Amino acid sequence: MNRSKTALSRWSCALSLLLFSTTALAQAPAAAPAEQKPFKIGVVTFLSGAAAGPFGVPARNSAEVLVEALNAGKVPGAYAKKGLGGRPIELVFIDEAGGATKQVSEYRDIVQRQNVDAVIGYISSGDCLAVAPVAEELKKLTLLFDCGTPRIFEDGNYKYVFRTAPHATLDNVAAARYVLEVKPKLKKVAGINQNYAWGQDSWNDFEAALKALKPDVTVTTSQMPKLGAGQYGAEISALMAGSPEVIHSSFWGGDLDALVLQASPRGLFKKSTAVLTAGETAMYKLAGQLPDGTLIGARGANGVFAPDNELNRWFRSTYTDRNSLPPVYPSYRMAQAILGLKSAYEKAQGAGAEAPSQDQIIAAFEGLTFESPSGTVKMALGKGHQAVSEAVYGTVKNVGGKITFVNVKRYPADQVLPPEGVKSADWIKTALKPAK
Repeated sequence: MNRSKTALSRWSCALSLLLFSTTALAQAPAAAPAEQKPFKIGVVTFLSGAAAGPFGVPARNSAEVLVEALNAGKVPGAYAKKGLGGRPIELVFIDEAGGATKQVSEYRDIVQRQNVDAVIGYISSGDCLAVAPVAEELKKLTLLFDCGTPRIFEDGNYKYVFRTAPHATLDNVAAARYVLEVKPKLKKVAGINQNYAWGQDSWNDFEAALKALKPDVTVTTSQMPKLGAGQYGAEISALMAGSPEVIHSSFWGGDLDALVLQASPRGLFKKSTAVLTAGETAMYKLAGQLPDGTLIGARGANGVFAPDNELNRWFRSTYTDRNSLPPVYPSYRMAQAILGLKSAYEKAQGAGAEAPSQDQIIAAFEGLTFESPSGTVKMALGKGHQAVSEAVYGTVKNVGGKITFVNVKRYPADQVLPPEGVKSADWIKTALKPAK
């Protein structure tokens, strides 16, 4: 009898302990989920040299502002979810200065040693042309955010490379259309462009488009100084000698600043109207040197020409508060690349991949349409790897020492870019016709 009571007592104690443990476990807070590994992006932009101030640093600033807000879930509209589908974003910055050979070496390093998940980069067309085949070799998702040469997808076929902004044919066909609207009786033009892929492509497209739209236009001179030359006295003399009505230039960065500052004392752009296809970045720094009547582009609907939408109002305000200057077009193009990546990642998640693989992100990116501070972006060319958007030009009018724009014109993508599968040079020659 005593043994039975003892056994029963032990059994009762064990049961009480079990019930207590179960209750305690039920009342304990749930364990926090393991923190997701950051999605690591290598960002390549000019952080030193003449291109850093007007181009590279604004692009870097844009990446920092946008990623900080994305990680905090503070971007409005469709981008309110934190990070990339809830996964935090980490940025690794690389200086683009140094030339194409150095960039190829740097690219291999960030992919193979620093193990980034994707690369966003490249302002220089020469760097893009050099890096794109290496991205394909290393099988790493790479977004070209700014470089302009149409050769990337017109001469190449890539799986891992995307460009989230339109190429330079848009800039120069729109410039030709705008010039002829402003000066319908135009007879003589000239050009000064940098002697490498970007400058050559820009001038070739502008000249061909202008002659297709108005065959009686003549070219007085086409000056092609080397990239980064810095001194343009001889070229300015050659331009002035032909007395052109319009001078086309795709100069950018420090070269653009130097050209404007050296041309201003000689009155070049007062005697001839300048059309600056990448001129929007210089409008704040060189406000006193750009005469009324100068024609300015922002490489799409960027900067001062960006649409009045919720995303742009938020981006412009947040960027300006952080940097004390408004964002220029490289800032907008960097934002397009990051938001395009986020859209593709979360589209892949929506298709059932909670943690999308690189191949799933690529599949979601091809042919993607997404919103940006510059409006709607469509990955419509290059088999879904090349973006298109509208183009915008305006005419400078100085008001109280500040640049404003009049006669702003917008051109839909199909008026300034070729359709899928057609090269820019062929489309310009066959599709553009003189105005009746």
